[in-house]
Amino acid sequence: MEMTVESVKMELPDTKTLRVTWPPDYEIEFKTGQFITLAWPDTQNYKRAYSLSSCALDRGAFEVTVKRDGKMGTRIVDWAKAGDKIMVLPPAGRFLPVFEETKHLLCIAGGSGVTPFRGFVREATLLKHPTRITILYSVRTPSDIIFHDEFRQLEKENPLVSFHVTCTRLPEGHEWAGRRGRITAEWIREHIQDLSQTVFYACGPNELVNSTEALVLEELKVPKEQMRTEKWG
Repeated sequence: MEMTVESVKMELPDTKTLRVTWPPDYEIEFKTGQFITLAWPDTQNYKRAYSLSSCALDRGAFEVTVKRDGKMGTRIVDWAKAGDKIMVLPPAGRFLPVFEETKHLLCIAGGSGVTPFRGFVREATLLKHPTRITILYSVRTPSDIIFHDEFRQLEKENPLVSFHVTCTRLPEGHEWAGRRGRITAEWIREHIQDLSQTVFYACGPNELVNSTEALVLEELKVPKEQMRTEKWG
């Protein structure tokens, strides 16, 4: 279905949030954590799926947050503007938050893989779900953190949310006071309270998701049914 780009926002120099308005009388039920598939009207054979960075409570429009990567990502970041038309396939996917009182969602992300977790936290905060959500986010440098201010604000609004960042490629002498280095089993273990009630989510590039699966399933011995993944090529 053809939709209109309502607005665009540059989150980082290489990352843009696209807000796409639903046509009149368009109503659809979908779930936070799902993705939509986009194509440009002039090249409809070339499609790309993007996780929603909005949540299911955000009615009337979809939001996706896209990095400059590949044909679609480059065109969106460099050229997409308000008023453009874009083809949208309905939300799909099973990367869904488990909002139960006893559950702890431990969400591990790299790069733009943090975008669906914005939706998780927004829904949990708006509906006051009594579910603990911890985000462990790996970026190269502090300037690569997507939604930094928004996650910090959501932490203030929702005491069950915590947002932690590690930087992997800091130059010598950088003033970053936070964690450095890759995500490790030890760092994950620090944030687990009750392993049996923890649901692990990993989203981002294949390399990050594969390494996280190895840490969680093999090193931490977590049962596979407690792990959800979304790989981005």
